[in-house]
Amino acid sequence: MKNEKTDIRQYRPSDCKEITELFYGTVHRVNSADYTKEQLDVWAPEQADLEKWNRSLLEHYSIVAVEGGKITGFGDIDETGYLDRLYVHADCQRRGIATAICDRLEEMISGNIITHASITARPFFEKRGYRVVKEQQVERQGILLTNYVMKKKYYGK
Repeated sequence: MKNEKTDIRQYRPSDCKEITELFYGTVHRVNSADYTKEQLDVWAPEQADLEKWNRSLLEHYSIVAVEGGKITGFGDIDETGYLDRLYVHADCQRRGIATAICDRLEEMISGNIITHASITARPFFEKRGYRVVKEQQVERQGILLTNYVMKKKYYGK
């Protein structure tokens, strides 16, 4: 069910700190069923490089979901169709926010969309018509994390 109070807008540099905090909290709470604490710590370290995050979000088509003045989710996609990030606040799961964000991101692309989905996110993407191209092990600071390269053919607006 879509939450009517949620607005989707373009990312602004002033959102960066709140987004990195949302990312950290979501990874450590939502993904903890599928990954170890050690894996979560290298995936989402407590201290984020805000300059690097901001630069990356500005280089992509990046959007945020806002509810009551608070960011409840965010996502980004680049011009090649790589859907890089899609995260929803741990307290706002299963309210249609990820679907709304993903709908907007997919509309920006005509052709293939690729994402690297976590174990946790894989079912969400499968329900949207993405298929697993391959399972992979990603190394971060000597720690391996499993994710899935997933692909969807999309024809935008």
